[in-house]
Amino acid sequence: MPPLAVTRSGTGPPLVLLHGIGSSRRAWDPVLPALAARFDVIAVDLPGFGDSAPLYGQAEVPPARLAESVADLLDALGVTAPHLAGNSLGGWVALELAARRPVASLTLLSPAGLWPGNSPRYGLVSLRASRWLARHATAPLSRLVRYRLGRILLLGQTHGRPARLTAEYARAAVETLGRCPGFEAALAGTARRRYLAAATPIAAPVTVAFGSRDRLLLRGSRRLDQLPPHTQAEPLPGCGHVPMADDPAAVATLITRTAARATQRAPSRPRSSHSDHGHADHGPGEAAGQATAGRRLRFLGSRRP
Repeated sequence: MPPLAVTRSGTGPPLVLLHGIGSSRRAWDPVLPALAARFDVIAVDLPGFGDSAPLYGQAEVPPARLAESVADLLDALGVTAPHLAGNSLGGWVALELAARRPVASLTLLSPAGLWPGNSPRYGLVSLRASRWLARHATAPLSRLVRYRLGRILLLGQTHGRPARLTAEYARAAVETLGRCPGFEAALAGTARRRYLAAATPIAAPVTVAFGSRDRLLLRGSRRLDQLPPHTQAEPLPGCGHVPMADDPAAVATLITRTAARATQRAPSRPRSSHSDHGHADHGPGEAAGQATAGRRLRFLGSRRP
């Protein structure tokens, strides 16, 4: 398996950062200074994104397979029971990773996979269209984002405050989306799957947050039935689907607070987990756990910005 590219900085307990589809570890750059002051931060490029080679020969790469790659990386680095933070697809990968090894805490920022059946068509079409444009019109789009209106048009679906982004950030986002060879396989790996937790619950603290201006993952894609009953839902006012650039301070605070809750708790134990291909058979224990979670956090909607 090809090695994964990482950026490692800071000192303290290990914190692994996982980006979304079409992105890279650079998406976490706005929050790195604040996090590196408290953690040994390991920002990872998932296979086929950023500077990491893809998993060749696979038409579909589901989140569980991406999690295996990250687990191998952590074994190579000698990292055990890290804190995890994931955005979008990275949030789903973080959940799958927690099924394979002990973790100290989970912070999920606009996590994918929390839809009731197959991946919503709206999201698939939006992502494929964005990918096509970024791949085939990289140069004109890179020029367009020099202007405030251009950044609003191109990044308004994923960012809550696109006009505040720098042209350099916007250009890098376009180029990264256009050149990632793992995009198609990763998207195909989510199209007929959703995240399903196993009967054994996650013991580590879990926080989930969606930006109030997230226009990619809509209300129906934010069902929290499968997350642990002790999951805390937090708001990210004014943020979009990729909140790290919209409000770095709020994101860093959210991750730090979640990690602090782990101080008096033991890391979660490895357990089995699987992704659903449109259906699931649940045992009595799992059904009871889902009912409890459903009563507490059925789904997280968005308020109007």
